[in-house]
Amino acid sequence: MLIPVVLAAALMNAAMVAASAVSAIVIADDLGPALAGLPNTAGVLGTAVGAMAVGRWTVRFGRAQALRTGYGVGVVGGALTVVAAVGAPIALLFVGMFLLGVGNAASLLSRYAAADAVPVARRARAMSTVVWASTAGAAGGPFLMAPSQSFATHVGLPAFAGPFLLALTAVFAALLASSVVRGAPVVPAASSTGSARRTPVFAAAVMVVGHLVMVALMTAVPVHVHSHGGGLGVLGAMLSAHTLGMFALSPVTGWWIDRRGARPVVRTGLGLLVVSGLLIALTGPLFTPALFLLGYAWNLCYLGGSAQLGSAELESRVESSIWTVAALATAASPWLFTLGGFPVLAVVAVVLAVPLLVVSLALACDQPRVLSRTAPRSGPGRRTDLVAHRSRPGRTARPERPSGGQ
Repeated sequence: MLIPVVLAAALMNAAMVAASAVSAIVIADDLGPALAGLPNTAGVLGTAVGAMAVGRWTVRFGRAQALRTGYGVGVVGGALTVVAAVGAPIALLFVGMFLLGVGNAASLLSRYAAADAVPVARRARAMSTVVWASTAGAAGGPFLMAPSQSFATHVGLPAFAGPFLLALTAVFAALLASSVVRGAPVVPAASSTGSARRTPVFAAAVMVVGHLVMVALMTAVPVHVHSHGGGLGVLGAMLSAHTLGMFALSPVTGWWIDRRGARPVVRTGLGLLVVSGLLIALTGPLFTPALFLLGYAWNLCYLGGSAQLGSAELESRVESSIWTVAALATAASPWLFTLGGFPVLAVVAVVLAVPLLVVSLALACDQPRVLSRTAPRSGPGRRTDLVAHRSRPGRTARPERPSGGQ
């Protein structure tokens, strides 16, 4: 059942990219360039609200039905954007983008459905596959925008209705793909104490901080390039390097988590956040490689944190927080950049990431003591990471086989 989840995520991202790009142009033409960002803001808000909604649907109905419901809401949103582009009140475009954001939230949270569809030893690789496929959809969607415009004019519709038709078709295909996904209802996580409770909270903090730092730094990159006389070709190369870091190595990250556990991955991600922030502040010849490192730091924090959350409620809250933080970071970054350029933003990155890195190192030092108290007979090579021991519905732990002589 992994393929339908991956396919649906890729299609939803293609829909979101197509609708986001054209909606800004439509609003700029109708209401003025100053308001061109409002449709995308509606999409971000829809994603934040949708993440919470999909999380509640997951607890109540199970992951499969929650995904179908989210994509179904996205279909309604896609239809409204088409109606708005054809000539209906432009307000429908904002509503449509908000509802498409709900579908986008389902796509983002589908990585956990992918994890549930495979054995425990491959959970992180399944999540990383969804993240990678989502990027493929986002990259492929724009190439279909021009043909969709030609199709729209051929059937007598406004040219800008074409990309919205493309978005509607893609999200409907995502709904169809998700219809074959099966899954049992998710049982809310039982209350826990001590490190078992702290680990998901820490993982959530890592994901939010990693996203905040990345968005804050990357929002200022176009301004920096333009102010130094760089053209769109230079900017495009930098953004491509960053995007490559964010997604291209996702399968490697998933394999690493499944092989060694999420904690060393998170520690590395936090360390790379600090290093990349400092290198970006120098704005020297390592600027573009630093953008790649920043992207991969986000990838490590995002997937490493996702592997440790452990409950649908927390998964949805974190996803909603990430998108809320993204909106705030996008608004605050240009203001901070005008105060002192990338050095100011680098200070913010260090202040946010270093405390989490210290906590991560402390947890690593404390882990052997915890294991010596709770699992004294653990053999060499036995997985102790939270991911490896998180039980799946309907499964019971295999009893330990007594060693010889007992």
